[in-house]
Amino acid sequence: MKIKTRVRGLIIMALTSSVWAQPPAGRGGPPLSPRAGAPIDLTGYWVSIVTEDWRFRMFTPPKGDFAGVPLNAEGMKAGQAWDPAKDEAAGEQCKSYGMPAIMRVAGRFHITWQDDTTLKIEADAGTQTRLLHFGGAPPAGQAASLQGYSIASWSRQAPRSRGGEGQPAAADSRGGYLKVVTTNLRPGYLRKNGAPYSDKTTVTEYYDIVHEPDGNDWIVVKTLVDDPVYLTRTFITSTNLRKQKDASGWNPTACTAR
Repeated sequence: MKIKTRVRGLIIMALTSSVWAQPPAGRGGPPLSPRAGAPIDLTGYWVSIVTEDWRFRMFTPPKGDFAGVPLNAEGMKAGQAWDPAKDEAAGEQCKSYGMPAIMRVAGRFHITWQDDTTLKIEADAGTQTRLLHFGGAPPAGQAASLQGYSIASWSRQAPRSRGGEGQPAAADSRGGYLKVVTTNLRPGYLRKNGAPYSDKTTVTEYYDIVHEPDGNDWIVVKTLVDDPVYLTRTFITSTNLRKQKDASGWNPTACTAR
């Protein structure tokens, strides 16, 4: 599978690409909308394929098991105070379904265009909805929420040599990936067992499409969580979603705190 190689490529592109442009102008006309000029197609139904962090993603890990999450002393203290019964009593069952964690929750995702400048991601686990806004900035006074406010932009890779084949540099006008930056978040959990993130958290995501020889299409989501309150460094994960032909298995369920 090419997915691991693709993930490494995403990291390099994130660090070196200088092309963060929105879709270019149509020939002799105004700029294309983000929907019309999308370099990749993320729409459809997608299912999580869990090949790593199984014990954290398929089950609720024991209290205090925060392996792999770079929590500082304050983060460890907050995590050790996790009390699902208290969350249930406060109506906070969805704290582990917030934006920094939702793409890691095992389940299915439905991606559609809400309009020409807004991409929508629905998760059946926890019945959550994300809106990715192309352009602009969070509105003044925007209230913090579980899914926060996400700003999206298309990126087109600079043409690259084909490695001495005597051909011009590849220039796939439909090639590229999606960058999303999310802020305005309410506090929540990076994992089901209370590994915390604060309202100061910023999350950066990179979405890429991989087309496999066997006909399967994949989304690779690279997620970088930065939290100056509870983390000692950036928390990085990579998540694989495989495309489905239809809505088979789509099963919206309520949030659970345990």
